Amino acid sequence: MRKIIPILSVFMVFYTGCENTVDIRDQNLSITFDRLMHSSVRTTFQGDDPAAGFNPSEYLVTRHGMIQDFTLSTFLEEPVSDDLGTGKRYKISGIYHEGNVKVEKNIIIRSYGAFPDFFLFNTSYRNIGEQNITIMAWITNHYPVRRKDPVGGEGPDFWSFHGSSSAQRADWILPLVPGFYKENYMGMNNSDYGGGIPVADIWREDFGLGVGLAEIKPRLVSLPVEYGEYSHYASLQVRKDFEEPVHFQAGDTLFSYQTFLTCHRGDVYGTLKKFSALMRAGGLRFVEPEPAAFEPIWCAWGYERNFTVEEIIGTLPKVKELGIKWVVIDDGYQQAIGDWNVNPERFRGGSKDMRNLVDRIHALGLKAKLWYAPLAVDPGSNLLKENPGIILLNKNLTPQYITWWDSYLMSPTSEETQRHTEETIRMFMGDWDFDGLKLDGQHLNAVPPDHSQGHGLAYPEQAPEKLADFFYDLYDLSRNIKPKAVVQQCPCGTCMSFYNMLTTNQTVASDPLSSWQIRSKGKVYKALIEDIAYYGDHVELSDGGNDFASTIGIGAVPGTKFTWPKDNPTASSSYLLTTEKESAYKKWFFLYNSMMLSEGEYLGDLYDIGFDIPEAHVIRKDSALYYAFFADDWKGDVRFRGLAPGVIYQVYDYVNDQDLGTITGDENWMELSFQKYKLLKLSLK
Repeated sequence: MRKIIPILSVFMVFYTGCENTVDIRDQNLSITFDRLMHSSVRTTFQGDDPAAGFNPSEYLVTRHGMIQDFTLSTFLEEPVSDDLGTGKRYKISGIYHEGNVKVEKNIIIRSYGAFPDFFLFNTSYRNIGEQNITIMAWITNHYPVRRKDPVGGEGPDFWSFHGSSSAQRADWILPLVPGFYKENYMGMNNSDYGGGIPVADIWREDFGLGVGLAEIKPRLVSLPVEYGEYSHYASLQVRKDFEEPVHFQAGDTLFSYQTFLTCHRGDVYGTLKKFSALMRAGGLRFVEPEPAAFEPIWCAWGYERNFTVEEIIGTLPKVKELGIKWVVIDDGYQQAIGDWNVNPERFRGGSKDMRNLVDRIHALGLKAKLWYAPLAVDPGSNLLKENPGIILLNKNLTPQYITWWDSYLMSPTSEETQRHTEETIRMFMGDWDFDGLKLDGQHLNAVPPDHSQGHGLAYPEQAPEKLADFFYDLYDLSRNIKPKAVVQQCPCGTCMSFYNMLTTNQTVASDPLSSWQIRSKGKVYKALIEDIAYYGDHVELSDGGNDFASTIGIGAVPGTKFTWPKDNPTASSSYLLTTEKESAYKKWFFLYNSMMLSEGEYLGDLYDIGFDIPEAHVIRKDSALYYAFFADDWKGDVRFRGLAPGVIYQVYDYVNDQDLGTITGDENWMELSFQKYKLLKLSLK
């Protein structure tokens, strides 16, 4: 039976000693609303000190100002049982009244036993006045967090996670510095770049807060993170700015999207893990892992677009000798972007030559993967000439341009797009016999609203909302043709769309700008998809072009684009496998194949990737723990977290084949000295 609690009784139960307030509590997280429905967040992790005082957290932005002070009127509490499990449902209501403007706000908050310290929010506003209101935006879950040290310390006050994508190809995890602001818009931020993971998170050494979108399809919202230049507070929020102002008429109700608030110790790993679990419980599904996706990769991109078939065939014996299992034929084989038949200048025998190349790869016991940029079409291609209605149209009815490929963006919902994509995949994997696909391009991550009248959309925003459906269909078709196909998505330089992650069995570091990006992206992927194959991309993209440790140490799949026995004369850089490189590559690929740490369990909650120094990652495989430590130059004690009390462990440096002695779970530290990295195996004594 529904329990309606008079507001006076609620005040009596949750009276804090200051003003009339209501509290909503979970294990370590509580949120308090005051008489104006401003909120204050507190966790048990930082003791009695709240994250900040009372501030407006759910409110409206109008053409004439903010509607943010709602006089608290009603509080309801009742049990809830649904697809997410059992828990509690709270409804908090209040009224804003200023002149002829009168708005009722209702916040529904749900908490579940299966998702501790995780509050789901559904906020709505009803215009109960006589005056129409022009709404520009709504904001939910706007929370400031006070820095721990009032005067500031030597290191960062906060670390943060940002799930948006832009042409900057910025770090996803980074420290906050005074004066920082990032909008984190989930729509298009540049012509080629948009989408991402709809989560923002900031944390101190002792606790952190995460907010985000909890919708089963992508929405065009922002998750701004700010740390004022002269402020003691960082803040985060979920915000929806309307493309066209909303005319909020008397009697209308305006709904926000479903959002969430969570708290954690350590870094963002816990927030992302809970977010992903909730989304799966809500009905989203990841594809199953594919064992072949964990095998190491050689990509012919070292020869670049002007590769020759002879160069690839000549390199294959060396690829096999190094213990690499996959061969990727990259950009340059096709006639044009969109016209995916082979270029006759490179494959003089046409498709038969491509099939012969794949047969040569298979004859050596290797697997073949093909580069492909779906949803892109060259303006001069036959595909566009024959199907002019295939392209997505912006608001002004002009094509969306993909600057990287000098191409137009195809509509993912167009029947012509879907038919062309199916024909292309059948050619790649049926006629040519490829075993997998490398789907490439930052444009894959998101599309803008489609204003074409011929693509079967109820409203323009359905185009980005249905993008993942396009990739589901592509994945399913590939696996129907080749049941063990590996379908990699490489949205170059973006923060990969969470919704697209559901449709791939191999994620990738996607053109990392540093080894830090390889490692930090890996932590994010492993939080969201526990058993996914994460490919660290070509080692030549890492620091120094040779940092295998940042891939293998965190449980990622290694790869390379070396050339041998010589470079292509037109290539922009040399990736020649010298004698010295060959010795190192052979060692690293042997270590990877013998340990297969990518198939182990990543223990991402043991170390904070921001505040813990040296940086540390841990993998559990069989009965051993594998630790990877990273620092430019380290000499000092290192603590091995996650050890069992009273157990003795043998410490082994598996890169340098050195026995470093023993430690116990009770005295879990050891003095180490290293530059760049130290990779260790701890096994039971």
